[in-house]
Amino acid sequence: MKLGLGKIKDALKGGAEKNAGIEKKEQKEELEPDRPDRVEDVTMKTKTSEQKSEDESENELKNKPENEPMVPADRSGAKKTGLIFFPAFDWAISPTHPEREERLLYTRDQIFEEGLMDLPQITEYKPRLADFRDIARVHFCVPDIKAQATTPHLIAAGSCLVLADALMRGEVKNAFALVRPPGHHAMTVSHGNRGFCNINNEAILVEYLRKKYGIRRIAIVDTDVHHGDGTQEIFYNDPDVLFISFHQDGRTLFPGSGFMNELGGPKALGRTINIPLPPGTPDEGIHYVLDTLVLPILRDFKPELVLNSAGQDNHYTDPLANMRFSAQGYAKLNEKLAPDMAVLEGGYAIQSALPYVNTGIILAMAGLDYSCVKEPDFRPGMFVQAARDRRVLEEVVATQLENWKNRDRLVETEMAKHGDFYRRKKQIFYDTDMIQEFQEETVRMCPDCQGYATIDSHAHRSINDTRIFGVSVPIYACDRCQAEAKEEYRKRLNDPEYEYVYLQDKKADEYREYSMRTKNEISY
Repeated sequence: MKLGLGKIKDALKGGAEKNAGIEKKEQKEELEPDRPDRVEDVTMKTKTSEQKSEDESENELKNKPENEPMVPADRSGAKKTGLIFFPAFDWAISPTHPEREERLLYTRDQIFEEGLMDLPQITEYKPRLADFRDIARVHFCVPDIKAQATTPHLIAAGSCLVLADALMRGEVKNAFALVRPPGHHAMTVSHGNRGFCNINNEAILVEYLRKKYGIRRIAIVDTDVHHGDGTQEIFYNDPDVLFISFHQDGRTLFPGSGFMNELGGPKALGRTINIPLPPGTPDEGIHYVLDTLVLPILRDFKPELVLNSAGQDNHYTDPLANMRFSAQGYAKLNEKLAPDMAVLEGGYAIQSALPYVNTGIILAMAGLDYSCVKEPDFRPGMFVQAARDRRVLEEVVATQLENWKNRDRLVETEMAKHGDFYRRKKQIFYDTDMIQEFQEETVRMCPDCQGYATIDSHAHRSINDTRIFGVSVPIYACDRCQAEAKEEYRKRLNDPEYEYVYLQDKKADEYREYSMRTKNEISY
């Protein structure tokens, strides 16, 4: 199927000729679209000759000293861009829902037809399943992981981990996970689906990189049109994770959040940077924000890795939003941002946007010419930034630069307001599953670490209510906070108010789930 990108072949041919001496990658077997009967079948099908098997990865972990992370390889000589496609044929909210498999099928057809996968600069990997422990490292899944993470969810998350391993081994210079279901609206507690998300692929990726490879300072730039409220919530109290989200103003679009005063918890103030954009913002406006705010902050933060939640629903044809971004704008954004890894989030203009946007991003990541990637109806200058909206963006940039500049002072001032604990109450609406959740989060204001957190969550459904209690220990927690957190977990095991109690000890990589009804404890 031709979508008007025929000129790309000529542009790519030149790039391929320059690399004539490079051996082409081996052809790889496609993941079967039919759903396997057993988890083992997926694992067996998704191993490739270019990847170390899960058995080999387990051996690596067994051979290293306990709790000592692996050392990332030097990537300075890597030249390839790693890709994974996982359309999730057997997962959909409904047959006609915008979040369906065609989101990736049109893109895959276009990329294969244009010959991108034959280029020596690009190598394709095959998915694998994420472990339940990978999910438990991030989420309190109610009632358990099986209820919230189907096989497609585990494969989408696992695909990100496959590319993370390839990146850390120095096999690729960067990587793009073109997977679904998406994840950036999924929060620490998962009672169901909200914003088409059950589990958070990006957060699972971050905690995996920390535990396995010892990566500490990570920046996440969320370019989806919807505020990445799930990713923000998960890392809100973590000063080592910089979360930047630019999105259509929350007053005009789901999830109704992402305002400039959402700056992070007391010990992480200024590490959350929200950039609400006026509806109708075109390429010009988003690149102004990128150049004057996002890139300067990233240079100052000096992250070990930059991750991109690559939502594509800022496109001018997207049916669920009101922005005016183009495929060229997306490709240039990716070239400037230069993320180490991108993970697909939203984007629902299946034919008019996604094949062009994804092609442009892949070419930009591979360092190839993307100037021929244009939508058939796009004309330069067809969208102009309104003067009023430009003034709005200038105010946003000025305010957030000031917040970033004063982040340490903001932390000091905020810490003085709290005693041993910081508490906040939240209401969370699950728009897909129609669940209303009420939370109280408590964070220990520890002088030696970021402190452990507890979450008291009460979810109201149409047929029943569920109340749970979760205790989370950060990976870099001090011994005292770890001990206090475990005691909090033990105390709640005898509290009849809660149906489920969870322990998430990232420092020990230990995860427990207790059912008050069955008196049974599960360890992951």
